[in-house]
Amino acid sequence: MPKMSYSKALNRALTDEMERDPDVFVLGEDIKFALNSVTTGLLDRFPDRVLETPLSEQGFTNFATGAAMGGKRPVVEYQIPFLLLLVLEQISNQANKFRLMSAGQVKVPVTYLLPGTGWRPGWGAQHSDQPYGVFAHLGVKTVIPATPADAYGLFLSAIRDDDPVVVFCPMPALNLREDVSYADLAPIPLGVGRVCRSGADVTVLAVGHLVHEAMAVAEELAGEVSVEVFDPRSLHPFDWAGLAASVERTGRLVVFDDGNRFCGVGAEVLATAAEEMRLLAPPKRVTRPDAAVVVGCAPELDLAVQPSRAQLVAAIQAVVKS
Repeated sequence: MPKMSYSKALNRALTDEMERDPDVFVLGEDIKFALNSVTTGLLDRFPDRVLETPLSEQGFTNFATGAAMGGKRPVVEYQIPFLLLLVLEQISNQANKFRLMSAGQVKVPVTYLLPGTGWRPGWGAQHSDQPYGVFAHLGVKTVIPATPADAYGLFLSAIRDDDPVVVFCPMPALNLREDVSYADLAPIPLGVGRVCRSGADVTVLAVGHLVHEAMAVAEELAGEVSVEVFDPRSLHPFDWAGLAASVERTGRLVVFDDGNRFCGVGAEVLATAAEEMRLLAPPKRVTRPDAAVVVGCAPELDLAVQPSRAQLVAAIQAVVKS
């Protein structure tokens, strides 16, 4: 069985979809150079559907909205996550609302791809954010695949969706490889989570690349605690039913989230679990600190604000003992 990398999965999904649907095209800055390997080979195969844009994020984001309203399915690639903050208004307040404001007469099927979000050592204060919670909070469809197969399937579903969808691809996941059967690759519905490991004592909901860290911790604690690892895969829509079923089995919950703590995804999950799920102990969350700002010139400070395996172990042990 061949191995497929996360980056190759994104490239394969985009290639397959451009071959299937002539309305799909890709645009962004430096995409002709395929800096993140997502657009590798596409310029040769689809020379009229790979659009190199100038340094004008607000301009080409609005261009994509107009093209989508005209019947196209644009995929906008941003190289670094802070660029999304420049176009927050264009996505959340314009593209995401046209369908509602037109009573469904206008669809805006734009996919916004971030092929490398989150922290990388020394990458700089403006480059290492995880703003997925902002878009989920504002009601924009938001997905964050953890594995190559999920990257392929969720990216495909995002492109085919009739609403704007932001696809966050965590930096630490880009080089992951897994055995895949190409014949089995398929779209994965948005809003459907996955139990990655079954357990009986505590549910760990992990977001993005932290799924793999949670799996390692679950294995490490296997002789002490039975940990179930749940990957929501989509943050909006969120698979509340899937999480509730997991918590019903374990009675305990820890959220492992690479976002900031205050008003983050972890806070929302804990609040909903406390309101609606059967919990045997108070839940906990492991996140970045409040309003965390990484400091690119001080790698040790960068590392200090990242949620860690040690923090997750401590949270699991505390929840199980309480």
